[in-house]
Parts: sequence; structure tokens; C-alpha cells
Amino acid sequence: MGKSLKDKLNELPAKRRDRILTEADRLHAEYLTLQELRKAKQLTQAQLAEVLHIRQATIAQMEKRSDLMLSTVRSYVEAMGGKLSLMVEFPDHTPVTLEGLGDTEEPRRKRANERMSSAP
Repeated sequence: MGKSLKDKLNELPAKRRDRILTEADRLHAEYLTLQELRKAKQLTQAQLAEVLHIRQATIAQMEKRSDLMLSTVRSYVEAMGGKLSLMVEFPDHTPVTLEGLGDTEEPRRKRANERMSSAP
């Protein structure tokens, strides 16, 4: 039988092993599930459901799904007091933030343009 990942990791020099584990911890901290995000904010499913005016069971279902509408994720995050941003990154380009996706309202830029064009 082959060596386990833990065994292979333990064979590495201590300095390299520490760098790998530090980076793994950093990556894990960056990519939380909705459930982990809620728990980090010390909220229960019932509390979040009350803010969103939905059932606790619906929160449980949302946290189990991996494919949610952006508007659903936005509502979930905003109910915890946060703000959802969607970044797009391409190699050799500066990251950009997409606006309007998942909003239940029109994007700010469109509303601002309409205000300017209707001004006297």
C-alpha cells in the first residue's frame, strides 16, 4: 500500500512542510462555506431565517447546495451584515468587480446614467 499524504508531508523538510501547512490554512480561511461563514458570525440558522423571513429548513437547504443564485447568496450575506462582491480575474489583467449580477435592483451605473439623461 502507498504512503498516506500525512506520511509524505512528514518526510519533507520542516521548513517546507511549515510553508505548505501555512498556505493550506490561508486557503482554507479564504474559502468558507455559507455554513462556516454563518458560524463565524456566531449566528444560528434560526436567527438568519428570521432576518430573511424564511424557514430555518430553507437555510439548512441553502447551506447544503453548491449551486445557488447570486441573489440568494447576496441576501444570505447581507442578512449577516456583509456585502457580496463578484470579482473576475484573467491572467495579465487587473481584476474587475461585476456589478448588477444577483441584484434585485438595477445596477447603480444604469440608474446614474438615467438620472443624468433626465436632468434638465
